[in-house]
Order: sequence, then structure tokens, then C-alpha cells
Amino acid sequence: MKKAVLLLLFCLSAISIFAQSKRDTKVADNKDNRQYSNTKFEYVVIDAPNKTFGYDISAEGKTIIHQASIPGFSGDEGFRTKNDAQKVARLAIAKIQRGEMPPTITPDELKKLNLVK
Repeated sequence: MKKAVLLLLFCLSAISIFAQSKRDTKVADNKDNRQYSNTKFEYVVIDAPNKTFGYDISAEGKTIIHQASIPGFSGDEGFRTKNDAQKVARLAIAKIQRGEMPPTITPDELKKLNLVK
């Protein structure tokens, strides 16, 4: 009985230590992602396959994202218009500034921007 209680206490301690280390790691990762919060961003619309468009995003002059296709969709074609690519590039920059890196663009967000059906 004593061994079972000791084993249980050991397991609970190990779980507690593991959970604490995971929480600390998550906080540290979030701080690392905020490295771009005060950074100057620029985007450039680029040509993509089949007369479509994508974008490059740079931070302080260094390209950090090259997106030649519509995010979250299969295939290699980009956006139909330069304006569509600009909308998504601006959304991606806003996400990076909020600490989301990489800035995941969801199909729902593309629908809200009237870029996909």
C-alpha cells in the first residue's frame, strides 16, 4: 500500500513538473512571436502561375514570407487580381504584428474578404 501511494505521488509530481515546463515554453514562444510587433513591414505583389498574383512580405528589408499561391488551397495558382493579393498580404502583416507567426490565413478569412466562395 505504501509503495502504491509513493508511486502515485511520484506520478503526480512528474505530471505537475511536465505541465509547468510546457506552460513556460508556451509563454516563451509567444514572446518570441512578438518580436515583430514594432517592425516595419512591406509587401510586394508578385506574379504567380497562370497570370495570377501572390505576395512577398518583408520585415526591415528582409523577405520573411513568399506566398505565390492562395493560402490554404491546393494548387499553385495565386489570386485573380493584384488587389486580392494586397488584401491578404495586409491581413498577414496584421497577424504577424499580433504575434502570429506564421500568419495562418483561413478559408473563412478569405471568404470574409470575398476572395473565395
